[in-house]
Amino acid sequence: MLKNWIVVRSKPRSEKIAYAQLKEKGIEAYLPLLKERRKWSDRKKWVEFPLFSSYLFAKIEIKNSIFVLQTNGVSSLVKFGEVIAIVQDEVVHAIKLAIDGGYQLTPAEYFIAGNAVEVIEGPMRGVKGIVAQLKGKDRLVIKIDAIQQALSIDIDTRFIKNIKRKSDTIL
Repeated sequence: MLKNWIVVRSKPRSEKIAYAQLKEKGIEAYLPLLKERRKWSDRKKWVEFPLFSSYLFAKIEIKNSIFVLQTNGVSSLVKFGEVIAIVQDEVVHAIKLAIDGGYQLTPAEYFIAGNAVEVIEGPMRGVKGIVAQLKGKDRLVIKIDAIQQALSIDIDTRFIKNIKRKSDTIL
């Protein structure tokens, strides 16, 4: 009766619904939330939003994962091939400690070689390519096919977004 943390993909903007429904079923769940002060024209307000958009964690026996899938707000489980992805207790605990400790966490895109990406800022905006190489934590090289020629550019990660991942996994 070994329970493991698994990564649950929620339906778009339904992380809190999925979390509440899992808890209602008696399933241990964790939805890492960040707080940010947002400003509107007439007021300021603290807003909570998920650290990982469309993802949360559930601790359950793998054989009972069907109960997670049958939960309102849940889209799917993250898998490595056909095997459900398991997250170590230490990883979930570290995320909890970082959030509870008041550390400034910032969600960021996760790039790996082979990912399809699109440039979202700058003169090459709208151009699509493939991640060829990672260069440090904030830069990468993408291959762009143009006029039947390959072109590699060194670009800041803030200026691109994933459009299709080589691997459908996180953590």
